[in-house]
Amino acid sequence: QATIAMHIGIPKEIKTNENRVSLVPAGAEALVSAGHTVYVETSAGEGSGFSDEQYVAVGAKILKTADEVWKEAEMIIKVKEPIAVEWPRMRKGQVIFTYFHYAADEKLTQAHIDSGAICIAYETVELPNGDLPLLIPMSEVAGRMAVQEGAKYLEKLYGGLGLLLGGVPGVAPANVVVLGGGIVGINAAKMAAGMGAKVTILDLSLPRLRYLSDVMPANVTMIYSNRHNVLEQIATADLVIGGVLIPGAKAPKLIRKDDLKLMKPGSVIVDVAIDQGGCVETIHATTHENPVYTVDGVIHYGVANMPGGVPRTSTLALTNATFPYALTLANKGWKKALKDDPALLLGLNVADGKVTYQGVADAFGMMFVAPETCL
Repeated sequence: QATIAMHIGIPKEIKTNENRVSLVPAGAEALVSAGHTVYVETSAGEGSGFSDEQYVAVGAKILKTADEVWKEAEMIIKVKEPIAVEWPRMRKGQVIFTYFHYAADEKLTQAHIDSGAICIAYETVELPNGDLPLLIPMSEVAGRMAVQEGAKYLEKLYGGLGLLLGGVPGVAPANVVVLGGGIVGINAAKMAAGMGAKVTILDLSLPRLRYLSDVMPANVTMIYSNRHNVLEQIATADLVIGGVLIPGAKAPKLIRKDDLKLMKPGSVIVDVAIDQGGCVETIHATTHENPVYTVDGVIHYGVANMPGGVPRTSTLALTNATFPYALTLANKGWKKALKDDPALLLGLNVADGKVTYQGVADAFGMMFVAPETCL
């Protein structure tokens, strides 16, 4: 039960084609029964298949505008970072719990510093073993979806090579190269292998490669990642999936502009690392409406919120992971919640106008302040 009753706001997501919602009715019910008040902006859940009526039925209050939700709320729970129109709504001391991906955007970071808000980022909450529990479900969705999208853009209609990913008996399957054997990589490889493709995973970690070689089917090959091997693999690749992540920091550029000349015209790159700047030099963020563009004959897919395309699945997967943390923040207040949980403390990126996450400070040459000092 709550030591303090908190006003919690759930605004509707307003980024292009973002249909996820940060709290499902089941979560609202649990917060209300713990003694908190939940304010949901009207139709916030609709894109994920949750109606206003479902929220009202469990005791949440529906408000007509985002302004009202932000004004009422001591804690805002979102899916995506507040964009420019939302910045004036943020206020000093308000807790904002969402994906921020600051390292990829200096203006965004500065706006949150200026607001004085307490910004806790899903993507940097980190368990002692290095797992990122609030990024994992979305990485699983994006990794699996990368293959589905890549397979589609290999079709001739979209300018692709005109290949079926799995081939058929008597015809070779497509070559799928997966950069990074983390959560995105393992999920992409699993899907591609299941569809019958010939899959190669590149990773720097030998223990990871050993693990993957134990769990992956026979049509998946593990190769150590270095410049030479990356170039050799992309030269024969039909589909390349970028799944490289350095937590909270910009992604390393593994494929440079000149490297595209080595690739087949009509091959496809899906760069799942786009949220952190991408691991392909020529990638830039695209949307679900205009997902692809071509550079040197290679199709680039750079949708920055891939899970937003399958919001029903994504919302459920995301809130399964985020809700326990949201409940703790509400029940204990942010300072005590962070004091009690070192994993959640690592989620604190910006607080009271200070940058409290090393990767973000490094990205822009800003001063880093240890998060403990804010408690």
